[in-house]
Amino acid sequence: MTAFPIDDIRAQFPALARPGTAHPRIYLDGPGGTQACAPAIAAMVRHLEHGTANSGGAFRSSVETDATSEAAHAAMADLLGGAPDEIAFGPNMTSLTFAVSRSLARDWREGDELVLTRLDHDANVTPWTMAAQDRGMTVRWIDFDPETGQLKLDELPGLLGPRTRLVAVGGASNAIGTLNDIGVIVRIVREHSDALVFVDAVQSVPHVVTDVRALGCDLLVCSPYKFFGPHQGVLWGKREVLERLEAYKVRPASINPPARRFETGTPSFEGQSAVLGTIDYLESLGSRFAPHLNSRVERLRAAMRACQAYEDDLGERLLAGLRGIPGVKLWGVPTMAGRVPTFGITIAGHDPHALSEALAERDIFAWAGNFYAVEAIARLGLADRGGLLRLGLCHYNTAEEVDRVIAALAEIVG
Repeated sequence: MTAFPIDDIRAQFPALARPGTAHPRIYLDGPGGTQACAPAIAAMVRHLEHGTANSGGAFRSSVETDATSEAAHAAMADLLGGAPDEIAFGPNMTSLTFAVSRSLARDWREGDELVLTRLDHDANVTPWTMAAQDRGMTVRWIDFDPETGQLKLDELPGLLGPRTRLVAVGGASNAIGTLNDIGVIVRIVREHSDALVFVDAVQSVPHVVTDVRALGCDLLVCSPYKFFGPHQGVLWGKREVLERLEAYKVRPASINPPARRFETGTPSFEGQSAVLGTIDYLESLGSRFAPHLNSRVERLRAAMRACQAYEDDLGERLLAGLRGIPGVKLWGVPTMAGRVPTFGITIAGHDPHALSEALAERDIFAWAGNFYAVEAIARLGLADRGGLLRLGLCHYNTAEEVDRVIAALAEIVG
């Protein structure tokens, strides 16, 4: 098996080489936004330097911009397992989710029902609760076990019925790392209702293979800045679902391909260029692990499988280290099975924000708070206790960094 080329990978991220105040920087803030890879940065700069333009013109810079945009749609489709005409770009996942919720709500009526989860980021909660309020709908909730961090899927069938219009779930928790079994959720929904399934995959796409056809969901959103690219949002939807939606848009805006009706206003073509560079980076990484593969889809999946295996090793190392620190409580799954490498912890007698500040003084960057996972933090009983300290690993972190984080926490705790 090809060894994981961590040194070569780190060389692809200019931010990793920036000096800290007293120590080399350790970025554990990936769940909130990863560092950008060099191919993404270069692609964005190249687009701006070579001449940008709006879409649809006969002149060369517009033609080149259109070609880049088409390539970016195709690249994202390959990463997610969909088709290029099922991809829409937007400023972020939240904006796209609000847009889709408004569009879907056109056909919803008083007495209809939605199913949400207590585990999700608020961007996959509030757009739907606001739509429900507008339409006089009922919101039902999938709870999760605070001890295991796992959704209570045995309760899901009882939440579904003939008036259920949509089930919104997350691919993975941005607060405690739970990796939800979307395939099982979709199967349950299909067996008990005609509802659509909307997936917030912002936290799962950076860490696991994503294949929307295999998952069986109807709509999925993600954020390239969470997987080494620029600040962009991406929507994927089944063609037959998108074709029947009427988006809120200006009259001249395209409705073909069907996903493009959600690309309101002039998009960030430089951002789309950077997304294309990000996919190029991941594809190149996949080629190192599986040089015999001939398709970009398979090379991307090879990259994600290799990254997941490496991240699992790092995660187990971190978990082992945390178990040796007095007062540490890990919230959620206790092993790497069933989770992504996002760890929400509390330490008895220590405020999470104070811990974050103490780590920052040691050039270790980690967030504290609720991370917009409002329902999840409340369900854990931590809303009035500062929330969690969140440690997020990804494939550019190292075992040495993990060891330094554990040593720093042990020193802070005393």
